[in-house]
Order: sequence, then structure tokens, then C-alpha cells
Amino acid sequence: MREAVIVAAVRTPVGRGKPGGALSGWHPVDLLATTLQGLVGRAGIDPAEVDDVIAGCVSQAGAQAFNVGRNAVLAAGFPESVPATTIDRQCGSSQQALHFAAQGVIAGSYDVAIACGVEVMSKVPMFSSTMGQDPFGSKILERYPDGLVNQGISAELIAAKWGLSRDDLDGFSATSHQRAAAAAADGRFETELLPVAVDRGEGPTGETMTADEGIRPDSTPESLAGLRAAFQSDELSQRFPQIQWVVTAGGASQISDGAAAVLVMERSKAEALGPTPRARVHAMAVAGDDPIFMLTGVIPATQQVLQRAGMTIDDIDAFEVNEAFAPVVLAWQQETGADLAKVNVNGGAIAKGHPLGASGRS
Repeated sequence: MREAVIVAAVRTPVGRGKPGGALSGWHPVDLLATTLQGLVGRAGIDPAEVDDVIAGCVSQAGAQAFNVGRNAVLAAGFPESVPATTIDRQCGSSQQALHFAAQGVIAGSYDVAIACGVEVMSKVPMFSSTMGQDPFGSKILERYPDGLVNQGISAELIAAKWGLSRDDLDGFSATSHQRAAAAAADGRFETELLPVAVDRGEGPTGETMTADEGIRPDSTPESLAGLRAAFQSDELSQRFPQIQWVVTAGGASQISDGAAAVLVMERSKAEALGPTPRARVHAMAVAGDDPIFMLTGVIPATQQVLQRAGMTIDDIDAFEVNEAFAPVVLAWQQETGADLAKVNVNGGAIAKGHPLGASGRS
């Protein structure tokens, strides 16, 4: 039976996704290309061995349009024969890239594939791809006549449904920063980080970026308690009277710039080429959920993947759950019974940032 193994993984440090951020001057194609070069360089393989490159990117507009994955392959100097595609499963885009890469290897379509992702949100902001137009159409409005809501309101609804207080959210968010700061200080990110040149929009500064820009080691529940609710609305208070307005910018993922990539091989191919397998892709699952709550799909997806793997929550030693907002992880923990001490042990997107198309690999 064919097995998909991960033999290498790299990511850039994550920059603040706003003008003046350490990566804000990078073109997304160049940032992803540099990551791809670093990946094959560390693995010690000829890029001609790669059967496909699958790139996650959410805002496929402007500098990230026209198949950013393929453009990055060419910019990286890979042979022109190496194909690439760009996919969008929103915040799970690069995790889906890994699913597709692993599925292709297991099915026999690939022997070597790269799953990667990029998002330079300082250059291509969220919602750029809508071009000011309605992305939903009339039939969705017929199904949800009161209208869909933004993710911040979804996070508030999750907090209300699962009884999460402002103290709960501030405590979790501060812990994310503290864990990320401790991991950075201990050198736990060193093997995955790919140092890159700092470019704040006026060309390289001569500095090298070696650490994530958004981690705040001095974050505490007390300091976060001073932040105001980020999404409070009188109109939405009438529609959703259960909302307590407890979600702040401090309990949300950071808008960020970054890129990441992993190299996936069939085990026998890895043995032939030499890279040491670091992990095996054992089981995968995706799930949809109520689009008003929007961020709760991780709960049924976890249940599905454990069932497929023949495992229980207690069999897992470490979890990575995207910290889109603090309520997402805490609601997931309540539903699954996972030990929070095993969740995002090196911090998450609240601390390290969330370059949308790259987060599943970063």
C-alpha cells in the first residue's frame, strides 16, 4: 500500500500584514518562490523530481492573481515541466493543498508533490477578490433571508452559544502569545523558519527577518482586558440579542504576510532519493457547517478524522487548531474534550499571525 510521507517543511517568518510590515514590500510570487527554493534546497532534491505543486491562496487578485502557484514555480527556477495550481478553501487553503498532495501520492498520481501557500495581505487585502461585487447571488439570499454575517459576528455567536466569557478569551489569547514567545526563545521554530530579507515597501533594508513579527511576549489577560469589542453593532444586537460583545482584536488572528511549503513523497520514493520521512499522512477529513456560525467546521471534521483513523481524542499528543478567533478553539475543546495543554503548544495565529493561504502549513 502506498504511503504519503512529509520529508521537509519550511516557512518564512510571518510579517505584519500592513504597510511597513517586514514583508510588505515582497511580491507574493517572489515570496513563495523563495520558499519553494528553500524547501527543495533543504531536502536536497532536484526540483525536476516534483510531479505537481499545489498552492493555497485566498485573495487571488492583483499580485496574487493568474495562478500564483505556477508563477512561483517559474520564479523559483524550477524546470518549466513542473506544473502548479492554486486553490482556495479559505483559511484552510494550504491544508487542503496538503490533502490533495497526499491523496495524489496515495492514489499513485504523484511520487513527489509540494503543498504550499502564500498570502501577502499588506499588498492584497482581504476581500480584494470580490472587486466590490456580491459574491453570493440571489439563491443564497433566498436560503438565508436575514443575510450572512462576517466572521467577527460568527465568533461572537460561538462565544455566546458555548458560554465563553471575556475573561476566557483574554486568558486564552494571552497564553497563545506566551507560548509562541517561549517556543521562539527555545529555538523550536528554527528548523522550519527560512530567513528572508526585510522589505518594508521601499526595497530590501539590508536586514534579515528570522522571527515572527507579531508575537507579543508581554501580553497578559490584564493588558488584553483594556481592548474594546471589535465588532459591536446596535443593529446586530437586535438580530442576535444573545451576543455579549466579548471578541476583541486581541482575541483574533493577526492580518499577516507569509509563505510556507511542505514536500510530500511516496515512502519508497523518499527512500530512493534520500530524505528522511518526518511524518506520515494517516487520515484526512473536511466538513461544512452552518455558515452563520461559519468557524465551527473544525468540530465535525475532528470527529470524522478520528473515526476514519480508528482513534480517540485521547490518542492524540498534540493538536493544531487555527486561532481565527479565540472562541473557535475553546468551543472546539468543549465539544471534543481535548486537553488544552496539548493544543497549539507553540502558540497559534493570535500570536504568530494568519497569512490566509499559508496558515495550514505555517
